[in-house]
Amino acid sequence: MKQPVFTGSCAALVTPFAGGEVDYPALLRLLDFQLENGTDALVICGTTGEASAMRYEERLRTIETAVRHVDGRIPVIAGTGSNNTESAIAMSRDAVQAGADALLVVTPYYNKATQKGLIRHYNAVADAAGKPVILYHVPSRTGVKCTAETYAALAQHPNIVGVKEAGGDLALVQKTRELCPEDFYIWCGNDDETAPIMLFGGKGVISVAANAAPREMHELTEACLSGNFSAAGRMQLR
Repeated sequence: MKQPVFTGSCAALVTPFAGGEVDYPALLRLLDFQLENGTDALVICGTTGEASAMRYEERLRTIETAVRHVDGRIPVIAGTGSNNTESAIAMSRDAVQAGADALLVVTPYYNKATQKGLIRHYNAVADAAGKPVILYHVPSRTGVKCTAETYAALAQHPNIVGVKEAGGDLALVQKTRELCPEDFYIWCGNDDETAPIMLFGGKGVISVAANAAPREMHELTEACLSGNFSAAGRMQLR
């Protein structure tokens, strides 16, 4: 049975810049802030980290820096998605070589792949990765929607462990939970849906709000994981 990469709150970390370059001292301070405030995992160079606007070498050095600094204390997940399958494979392999614990791979944007195309793309990346792959579904930004049936097909791959679900569609979350095996995990991708998605069995959130409120997001997910949804609902509203 596949294991979740993390449970709880994962900060989708911003990438700090100064003078047009990555500000690595500031990056280390942000990493320490997350570690000190209970964050359960980190995404480095995801879309919140502006990976699509970064040079390849810049992305890779940022991932390497984060992995080295975190030093195994919590999982580091590298954003390696692209609308070009070959590029996604190359970045995924290099991120694994750099020490990333898992990969977050956004649906290929703009191309508007078919469901069969999405399956082929993700299976190719997962075949090459050798590490757990989390799908990232955010149709408002990519123009591409996944179906629960597509998730069920991808769940058969031994390296594909789940999805960051940011489609804003709770019916899709329910159908995914119904069609997919227990070891295909769902993580919330929209901060304002954390408690509802965890009520349907989600394992946590990959959070933008955690950049500013890491302790609060950790506590919200802890309440959900312990089944205290009354408290979680109040935290969600706050």
